[in-house]
Amino acid sequence: MVKVGEAMTSHVRTISPEATLAEAARLMRKFNIGSLVVVEGGRAVGIITERDLAYKIVAEERPPQLKVREVMSRDLKFISRDASLREAARKMAAHAIKRLLVGSEEKLEGIITTTDLVRAERIGEDPRSYSFT
Repeated sequence: MVKVGEAMTSHVRTISPEATLAEAARLMRKFNIGSLVVVEGGRAVGIITERDLAYKIVAEERPPQLKVREVMSRDLKFISRDASLREAARKMAAHAIKRLLVGSEEKLEGIITTTDLVRAERIGEDPRSYSFT
């Protein structure tokens, strides 16, 4: 059985809560990713996603100079690197989210996404062979 630690991305891209939404969008584009974990004082305090940018900024016609802190999601969900992919999928479904942070607020070890789950479930194939970063 594949564990979260085997399928997760360990190099998590982060951003300060004081950065602007424009900076967040540029980082997501640069690294071709859909989210950034918001870190303050070495702790994970939020997450900003493409959906946040589309729904909370573009759709509401808010300025891109707003701070990440003003629109980030604060209700972070974590999972252990030793948890099964099935447990990760259940937790994502239960909370209607596409990303789980691996570790804790104090020790961020990685991130696992629905895309990672799909890649890891390819029978007989190494999920790391699908890394596009």
